[in-house]
Amino acid sequence: MAAPRDLRRFEANLRSERDGAAVYAALAESEKDPNLASVYAKLAAVEEAHADLWKRKIVEAGAKPGDRGLSLRARMLVFLARRFGAATALPIVTAGEARDSGAYTDQPEALAAGLAADEQGHARVLRAASAGQGLAGSEVARIEGRHRSGGGNALRAAVLGANDGLVSNLCLVMGVAGAAASERVVLLTGLAGLVAGACSMAMGEWLSVNSSRELYQSQIAAEAEELEQSPEEEKAELALIYQAKGLSEAQARELADRLLSDTDTALETLAREELGIDPKELGGSPWTAAGSSFALFAVGAIFPILPFVFLKDQAAFIGSIVLSGIGLVALGAGTSLFTGRGAVFSAVRQVLIGLAAAAVTYGAGALVGASLG
Repeated sequence: MAAPRDLRRFEANLRSERDGAAVYAALAESEKDPNLASVYAKLAAVEEAHADLWKRKIVEAGAKPGDRGLSLRARMLVFLARRFGAATALPIVTAGEARDSGAYTDQPEALAAGLAADEQGHARVLRAASAGQGLAGSEVARIEGRHRSGGGNALRAAVLGANDGLVSNLCLVMGVAGAAASERVVLLTGLAGLVAGACSMAMGEWLSVNSSRELYQSQIAAEAEELEQSPEEEKAELALIYQAKGLSEAQARELADRLLSDTDTALETLAREELGIDPKELGGSPWTAAGSSFALFAVGAIFPILPFVFLKDQAAFIGSIVLSGIGLVALGAGTSLFTGRGAVFSAVRQVLIGLAAAAVTYGAGALVGASLG
């Protein structure tokens, strides 16, 4: 009979492995590259086998394995993969695997069954896939496909951008409301804050992306010059990169020869492998980035001011706080995808921090309003 503490550990491991199996299965279903889909399916099968092990441990301890379903985080990742594709969820899954790869290192049952090594191998495979460099090492050394990881980063930017708009405009609105301004003044101030903040975010994002594109273009031009002047040295360097990914020296040389023999793809290959730059994307469009930043900030910033459009007096003030709180809950749950913390914890933390900031500005507005009055 296992100790209660060990039984709780077995149950937590079982839930984690079930979550992992479901997420990997969703990645396999949504992945368009059949090679990568096969890898994800194999990872799902391994997680299922791990789950079976913990089921047996629970039964041996005299208990019945529970069936609480997937965690909220796992359900969100499955939804992202199926709705937006594997590339969207992959960076988040990769970060989670890297964070959890050492979870079994101090569990004797897992070490004896080889689970710790399996989880560390999963993390290595996903890091290679998420980096867009193909899958390295003995697991999938022959796969030469690409896998863009921008989806997860874009989702993270969306959550953070909307959060910036919501919190900053909530603080602005509460500061003006604290000064006992009328609903009309609060509404106009909030709208001005929305437009000004969104424009500032858009301009900053445009400058950032455009500067990155110019830097990438300069690096690619330098790489083109090196390829023209020293083709053999570039080929040798590329072969070393593939050796570092797990190919043998002969395989690495053969692959480098084949890729650089085509002048149309040689520079693109070197840019991808040596510089980590996609020549076709160059970090994306600055106008798209600016538009996205504007829209995301505005979506978040609309929450605190919307009640002042339809309500008056105290009702508008309370409605602004309630609606902003709902938005903070949603954004907090979204951040749990990247942090690995529970969705409830992240949502509560987000609400407390956002409302605390609003309370500070409300107090400051009340003090300034009283002094001016």
